[in-house]
Amino acid sequence: MAEKIEIEKASSSSQNLVCPLCLDIFDEPTILTCGHTFCRKCLKKYDLTHQDIDHMVCPLCREITKLSANRVDDLRLNVSINGCVDDYHAKCGGMNAVLELRPKCTACKLQQDAVSFCRTCNNYICDRCLQPHQYMTMFEDHEIVSVEDVIEGKVSIGHLFEKCSIHKQENKDMFCDDCKVRVCLRCVVVGHKVHNIKNQSDFEQKLRRKVTALAQQCAAKKGELEKNIQNIEEQRHEVHTAMQKLLDDVSQAYSIKVKELEGHLQDLIEQINELRRSFEDDLNILKSKDRQRIKSICSSITLVDNDRLCHLETDSLSAHNLLCDELEAMLKEVTDRTTAEVIAKKAQEKSFNPADKSCLDLGSISGSDPKLEIMKCIDLRERMIGMTAYTHTSVAIVYGNNARGIDIIDIAGGTERYTNIPHEGYKDIAILRDRTLCVSTGSTEAHMYSPDGSRKATINVSGTGNDHILNISPSNEILIANGANKVYIYDPTGSTLKHTVPTKHRTRQVSSTRSGLIVTSSCYFINPSVVTVYDRDGNAGESLQAPKYVNLYATVDEQDRVYVASADWKNRKVVIRLYDLDGLNLRERVEFNALDMTLDYILCYLVSLSPDLFAFACYKKLYFIKVLL
Repeated sequence: MAEKIEIEKASSSSQNLVCPLCLDIFDEPTILTCGHTFCRKCLKKYDLTHQDIDHMVCPLCREITKLSANRVDDLRLNVSINGCVDDYHAKCGGMNAVLELRPKCTACKLQQDAVSFCRTCNNYICDRCLQPHQYMTMFEDHEIVSVEDVIEGKVSIGHLFEKCSIHKQENKDMFCDDCKVRVCLRCVVVGHKVHNIKNQSDFEQKLRRKVTALAQQCAAKKGELEKNIQNIEEQRHEVHTAMQKLLDDVSQAYSIKVKELEGHLQDLIEQINELRRSFEDDLNILKSKDRQRIKSICSSITLVDNDRLCHLETDSLSAHNLLCDELEAMLKEVTDRTTAEVIAKKAQEKSFNPADKSCLDLGSISGSDPKLEIMKCIDLRERMIGMTAYTHTSVAIVYGNNARGIDIIDIAGGTERYTNIPHEGYKDIAILRDRTLCVSTGSTEAHMYSPDGSRKATINVSGTGNDHILNISPSNEILIANGANKVYIYDPTGSTLKHTVPTKHRTRQVSSTRSGLIVTSSCYFINPSVVTVYDRDGNAGESLQAPKYVNLYATVDEQDRVYVASADWKNRKVVIRLYDLDGLNLRERVEFNALDMTLDYILCYLVSLSPDLFAFACYKKLYFIKVLL
């Protein structure tokens, strides 16, 4: 009897020692800041999906627990819970004893070991209770399953209600969503009357369906990610192949250059050898001439230097006298001491002139030299007063003066008149994702038209001004600047003013980043011209400020890179720079090469079409400019 009571106590106390995540007895119970406790291994698994943040959100109450460098390993062990777990294991005979306890009969008061489970009665039954189920006609339709099959998980018994510890005869068949506990109907009336109460069976079935759906979604997402990993590896192979091709191309260029250099080397060596032979021949000729003179002198002196000269006859004396005269003449000839030196000097004057260093240039990898390239320059039919991106390769142009209307112009130079909306002298245009056109009238209104030309709405622009400039944010909001110290942000329908962003300078043009930052340009008619980044609360970074006679026009591309065109009206040139966002500040990344563009009017527009293409317009000129980074 005492052993039975101990087991029942252990079974009852084990309910308070179960981890909410793994639903098993605590293993290294670890406590969070909020006081909730979980298995350490469960928290580690939970933390695996949150490695990108420095804290953990409690799975029960959503309170934040700060994590150190070792993350879950540095969290405190719940000493009191851990002691209870140790006591429980000691009473039950080990970690898995609770799993080995056979379920007790819930159909009678004897609390004997169950041998079967009746799905109809929703009760465990012992041998005595099993007999009526087998022989009495009132139980003939009841579905009986073996308790061994239940324990081994071969069959599911569905939901088995617990008895309420306060109201002994009542089942805990309700779930209080506020308190996160199971309760009986009487508990609901007494202590949970105003709480959100759900039927326990319905709640568990809904939770199971949710878990099943999530399991299917996890399997699908896992398959998707594995497929993506496979694609990444395939792309890695493509990258390796492309890089190997670059290496091969460089090696081939190097081999060609080496062969060319070796050929040049052989040519130079041959030229030097030819010069050496030429100088050697000239020197050999000089040497040969001197040797021949030595030979002639020696021969002549041999003939005339004779002891018998005093005994010669008249003819012999005359002959020897002639020989002496010839020898004297030979001796008087000046020795050529300079020709050899001249030849040597000529040799010394020969020098090697190295080729320009660029001759050894193997080439460059494309993309390593950031620059801009004008893809197309288009003459507009009239003065441009507004522009916006229409597609990734085309813009919509708003005209002023007598040529009122809107043109769609693409990078190939194709022009299409947009005739679906009336020509009412618009000041600017913006196009939403669904192709709705928002046009500024130059008064306190902006009109919105569907693609078929029907008017959808009218925006009554806050503030004053007659020069409303429009743009669309990446989140499809309508941005409006009216030359004052404010930017107005409307929802895509134009019916709700979501934000009013105060600005330090009068804003003439405005763009937005994906994160919601606002990039403003004061540009024309304002001195000095500045570009400033704001958040939605009006906090500003450090402004880019142009010198006198220079106006700044900014645009933001799809990657949140900011391009700024500096239009120098005094020197009639445009310099475009690329900036990266550093919080609310702009950090210059590239100053591009100067482009040959015409500046005929103070109003310009710079619009990003894609990460590598933007459009620049001024007066009657439109340029499509490619970015090579």
